Amino acid sequence: MKLLATVVLAGALVASSVSPGRAEPLTGAGSTFAFPIIGKWAQNYRIAKSDGAEMVPLDIGVDYEPVGSLGGEVRVTQRATDFGTSDRPLSPEELTRTALIQFPIVMGGIVPVVNIDGVGPGQIRFTGALLADIYLGKVKRWSDPAIAAVNPGLKLPDAAINVIYRSDGSGTTFNWTDYLAKVSPEWRDRIGANTQVAWPTGAGAERTQGVAGAIARIRNSIGYIELGQVLRASLAYGLVQNKSGNFIKADAASLQAAAASAEWGSTRDFALMLTDAPGAQAYPIVATTFALVPKPQTPRTREVLNFFRLSLDTGGADATALGYVPLPDALVKQVKDYWAASLKPAS
Repeated sequence: MKLLATVVLAGALVASSVSPGRAEPLTGAGSTFAFPIIGKWAQNYRIAKSDGAEMVPLDIGVDYEPVGSLGGEVRVTQRATDFGTSDRPLSPEELTRTALIQFPIVMGGIVPVVNIDGVGPGQIRFTGALLADIYLGKVKRWSDPAIAAVNPGLKLPDAAINVIYRSDGSGTTFNWTDYLAKVSPEWRDRIGANTQVAWPTGAGAERTQGVAGAIARIRNSIGYIELGQVLRASLAYGLVQNKSGNFIKADAASLQAAAASAEWGSTRDFALMLTDAPGAQAYPIVATTFALVPKPQTPRTREVLNFFRLSLDTGGADATALGYVPLPDALVKQVKDYWAASLKPAS
């Protein structure tokens, strides 16, 4: 992944060195979930940067490394990068302790993906309890009656289920396990929700690309990956039953239905989860990627906000094209108001 990030982003994300006096590129690290959209936004930022209401020529670039949410949290906390990203919202107490601000930048779905002969995208269905039991190691074979009960007529093999999970510190894992904890008391009590957990069964793979590669390579496997990357990799994904009892396909409409339930105004520092959201057509496993920016305000942090201002103002169509849900206009305004209130200049 590091090599991939270097190859893909070196030319596209790092600032041009035409003028020898220009600043070093902004550095960011974190979420693999949001890597594709941050890469696209950084390409846009090469062309122009936001400076308040005006667009001016680029004099600084963005160099982002997708090391996983936990890695992003650690690097920005240690001030090794100008910003971090995480799919786990930090608590207000964590933000105070680490002198960071936090705000949402994009939302997206996490889907169960499978590699089963004869099973295509959207053909297999899961309840939340069934996913929890598979990852608890209680449902061990694709021929299990619990799977057949929600998939009448679907031909599945009498084969062992090969469970794949993220082995690195992952915001995708945090959202996946948070959802399982909400729908399964046993998962909540035994395993809980975190960026890394003690998995009862299965094999680990590092980062999103590692999970995608393992699923593609291992027959009769199951894993969990961000929707846009599943679609780009042409993997078979399942429908998931929501709170209303409907089996929902993850797509733009169902992700937006889940996002519409969010009450961001009632939160402090935007610390809100979208898993198991209400709504008849809401997809139940939706994650938010948050940007983490150090206090106090400096020329570097102002430039970070310029990057995200441009991205939130003009990057919604790019987010949609890549399978994400962009922030609604009202939430973008809340984010900008939060910047003004929370990131004060150094005294």
